[in-house]
Amino acid sequence: MSEPQRLHTTRVDLSGLMTVLGNNLYSTPLVAVRELVQNAHDACVRRRIEAPGKETGTEGAIYVRVDGTGTLIVEDRGAGLTESEIVRYLATVGTGMTRELRSRSTSNDASLEDPSNDLIGMFGLGFLSAFVVGDRVVVTTTSYQTPEEGYRYQSVTGETYTLEKCTPRAIGTVVEIRLKGSFRALAEEDALRSVLEKYCALLTIPVFVGDNPVAINAEKPPWRIEETNPLRTRKLRFSFAERMEKRFAPLATIPIAPATDGSTDVAGVLWLQDGATYGTSDNRVFTIYVRGMMLDDDGRDLLPAWAGFVAGAVESRRLVPTASREDLQKDALFDATAAHIEASLVRGLATLSKEEPETWRRVLTRHNEALLGAALASPALFDVLADELTLPTSEGDLTVKRLLKRGEGTVYVSLSEHGGFEEMLFRALQTPVATGTRYAVYRFALRYTERRGGRVVRLGTDEGNEEIFERVTTLTADQRGMLDTLFGATGQEIVAARFAPANLPFVLVPDRDAELKARVESDEAAKKIASAALGLARLYTRTIQATVKTRLFVNCDCPPIARLLAAPTAWSAESPPLVLLRSLIPLLAGAGTPSDGTQLGVALTAYTATVDTLLASATASKKV
Repeated sequence: MSEPQRLHTTRVDLSGLMTVLGNNLYSTPLVAVRELVQNAHDACVRRRIEAPGKETGTEGAIYVRVDGTGTLIVEDRGAGLTESEIVRYLATVGTGMTRELRSRSTSNDASLEDPSNDLIGMFGLGFLSAFVVGDRVVVTTTSYQTPEEGYRYQSVTGETYTLEKCTPRAIGTVVEIRLKGSFRALAEEDALRSVLEKYCALLTIPVFVGDNPVAINAEKPPWRIEETNPLRTRKLRFSFAERMEKRFAPLATIPIAPATDGSTDVAGVLWLQDGATYGTSDNRVFTIYVRGMMLDDDGRDLLPAWAGFVAGAVESRRLVPTASREDLQKDALFDATAAHIEASLVRGLATLSKEEPETWRRVLTRHNEALLGAALASPALFDVLADELTLPTSEGDLTVKRLLKRGEGTVYVSLSEHGGFEEMLFRALQTPVATGTRYAVYRFALRYTERRGGRVVRLGTDEGNEEIFERVTTLTADQRGMLDTLFGATGQEIVAARFAPANLPFVLVPDRDAELKARVESDEAAKKIASAALGLARLYTRTIQATVKTRLFVNCDCPPIARLLAAPTAWSAESPPLVLLRSLIPLLAGAGTPSDGTQLGVALTAYTATVDTLLASATASKKV
């Protein structure tokens, strides 16, 4: 028979554990100050829970100060500790009175009425932070349970400690930390105040720094203030946003109230930043407070990714921190909270557009481009903003609704980066063209027409060209040959077509695929594009036949072209009317087409020389 299995106890290397927890649990040693104030706060809450009706008027406050020797002192008028509690909670890693107090509560309600919901601590690790910033820690305490007894705890590393009786003090606890040399900056009162104003802004227990009689958290956040006047409420929210925002002035505020279905208790304020943004700008700043203590000032994951122009601050009693209390656990409650914040933001934007038109115009001026992308990311937001947002066009910024009206049910979108035939053609047609190379323009127009009716034509593509230019297939071989002879050029296809306006003889259209091939296969592309992406792009462009770089659409409805086609004999290419007509091709071509530059100079020379010859001839024959 085999021997029975023996049960062994896991051994703990306390020294190694203290090193790991003390030095690596927190991202910044400044969190140590937060943890000590948090412990003091929970001691005050504990006294409120365990000894109601025994208050003396001095409890329920936290005092933080420094002395001239580089010692940080955190004092509370809370419950204090008995001798056994010092051993059980203060000197034992991973246990804490706060957890026990919370477990005693039978209420699942996260309301202000249940004092246990004010407790912050969870893991019994906060006191370790004292040994991150200090090389000696002294704790002097007197419990409300044994007011005639005082105890002093002293430790250098947290691994060993001494505990002795001392003269009882006022009920509560004083923690004194002799700061290490690298953390002596915390011994400066201004620096200490700055840290605590950041972390403790929403604590319900007053926190005093130095000799200042005004608590650093004396001002309540607007969502905790009962105010029936909407103008006053708006002013309170704006004042709070101004205190919190460090980079941009707030442009408008949006409240967040707890979800009516109970899915989340989060409350707070969002604000729109008064600074111009581009489509991909991400200036989100989001501060999260859990039970009044700041947990994270970079909690942008709770904001929708499209809200790059939004900042805010919220608090919750139900969101669950990680062990370091510098982030939230990504659980179902986190997801519900993020969804609720997004819904609140969408509703707030809708309300803003209806109730504050002047502010809304400023919002659109600064964030229109970012909102285009945001509307594509959020169907609910699209429904709110679809008729408000504008697209950049050849005639300035216009809504899609206006573009559809001007285009008789069609939104024309240019894919040219520099302006091309589209600009010239549609200027003649007095029809605006949306700039499809700008952020989200094409997709927004497409989404709008899919939902509201209408269509989108992408100019410069084969499909777009078919929409604009009706090909003429009835020309004879001689007529097609004449057009090639008179107007053809290397790399240019001549296409007989009909299009409006009839007084426009030509439109020169670049082949966008040929442009892409040239751009991707150039040496400059190799410098700017990552090798993997460039390789994939070149796999595609190798399939493109780039022999045709431009297409010249010749308007058979234009009177001079119609006369040429109807002539019984071919015209000489050097006759003055043909020189003038041919010179119009580069003159009418838009910027960025292959016919600009040198060809434009040649055309101008030919055009002015021919006009000058005609004028000289007319002058000689006295016809002017």
